[in-house]
Amino acid sequence: MFYHDKKLQYEVRVEKPNPAFAKLLQQAIGGIEGEIRVCLQYLFQAWGNRGPTKYRDMLLDTGTEEISHIEMLSTAVALNLEGATHELKDKVAGENPIVSSILGGMDPRHVLSSGLAAMAVDSNGVPFNGSWVVGSGNIAADMYANVMAESTGRVLATRLWELTDDAGMKDMLAFLIARDTMHQNQWLAVIEDLGGVNANLPIPNTFPMENQVREFEYAFVSTNIEQPPAPDARWASGPSIDGKGEFKYIYAQPMGQEPNLGPPDVKGYAQQQQMTGAADGGILENIKDTILP
Repeated sequence: MFYHDKKLQYEVRVEKPNPAFAKLLQQAIGGIEGEIRVCLQYLFQAWGNRGPTKYRDMLLDTGTEEISHIEMLSTAVALNLEGATHELKDKVAGENPIVSSILGGMDPRHVLSSGLAAMAVDSNGVPFNGSWVVGSGNIAADMYANVMAESTGRVLATRLWELTDDAGMKDMLAFLIARDTMHQNQWLAVIEDLGGVNANLPIPNTFPMENQVREFEYAFVSTNIEQPPAPDARWASGPSIDGKGEFKYIYAQPMGQEPNLGPPDVKGYAQQQQMTGAADGGILENIKDTILP
């Protein structure tokens, strides 16, 4: 169950409406670095959480807070678009007021589709994509995904902060940047709470190490055909980060066979010249037999 408060989490004010900046703010709402992504990511991780309930409760708290950030940004978009109404009216007698607005940096869908309101899209008008949401059921993997999401979100917010001179927008973005700071630390704190990096790597830590090809578990493979000497780098030599092995630097070499695929499926309609040795029926016929009564 969710509740809401009519007041925003933090003040949102726009001193000078800017439709072009409203378009940029859309990236922080519906873009891959945006608040819809982290909101749904944390909530789906919470709803699927198995194990200690403290992690589910924390994810629910933070995912719900992110709804507040979507609300703040949507309000900011709407306030920045309020100036667009007069701008369009002033150009009604012009040659093409809509084109003028487009050339001015404004998203025409803010006029045509949303009535001067925010949308669940990025700054190019591309709808939010749910495939960006990570919820693996492995809490350590999810925490690292969350750190990445908050890191790219904070990068975006700092760039938006640089792109506006509006004091109100800078203040709102400074708040969101601060929350991103906390959330990056929060997800890393969960890793520490789980026992730290050594206890959690490699992820998943429940797969028996002896079942992997051990010769390659801590080998950096250089695919540079010139085979340069190993660099003086942390990942090229010395103890692995998880403390369970030693890094080494090796050069790539082919160890497998040359692929030798079977002939085309006769029902796949390749060219006749490809069909030498093709068996009757084929996989498509077998699939059809499976799905048709």
